[in-house]
Amino acid sequence: MQDQMNATSTPKRVPWNKGKLTGAKPPLRPKHVWSIRTNLQIEGRARDLAMFNLAIDSKLRGCDVVALRVEDVAAGGYTADRATVRQKKTGRPVKFELSEQTRQAVDDYLKTTGKRPGEFLFTGHRGPDRSITTRQYARLVSVWIGSVGLDSRLFGTHSLRRTKATLIYRRTGNLRAVQLLLGHTKIESTVRYLGIEVDDALAIAEQVDV
Repeated sequence: MQDQMNATSTPKRVPWNKGKLTGAKPPLRPKHVWSIRTNLQIEGRARDLAMFNLAIDSKLRGCDVVALRVEDVAAGGYTADRATVRQKKTGRPVKFELSEQTRQAVDDYLKTTGKRPGEFLFTGHRGPDRSITTRQYARLVSVWIGSVGLDSRLFGTHSLRRTKATLIYRRTGNLRAVQLLLGHTKIESTVRYLGIEVDDALAIAEQVDV
């Protein structure tokens, strides 16, 4: 009897993902990328525009995006066309390219804020010596996604990481290149990450004549 009372009095644990849509977050389409950029430009949100562009180009995980320091991308005062950072998850360095529009967005942001090497690139309300948190970053991504009419439950920070990598793979079929750009240690991880199926491989093969 006592066991029955204990069983009924113990509250059930609510799953952390209750009400959330789980599974791999899909990449953004180019039209959505441009729409988000346009919205951020119109609204004059220099920090968010720089962050969004950097996230797309760098293909970094959210934890690495928020940890960026000024010298990681603009050691000489202006944003470089290539950068290297050490990934928190693997401890391995990964290189990435920065497009002209991303360099311009970051330069404008640095000019507006007066940030200098040694400082976190993206700071929040916790103070200038603290980076924004991954949770704050995720909330920003949800706002950006919602601003172009997409369901923010379906997309997330990994959508930004996947976007350019997916486009590169679809246009080139070069899985090894995407593996290097994502900083994966195993090619199998890249295959799973991109959700590559047999039909994708056949579509690429059909474009090649011998």
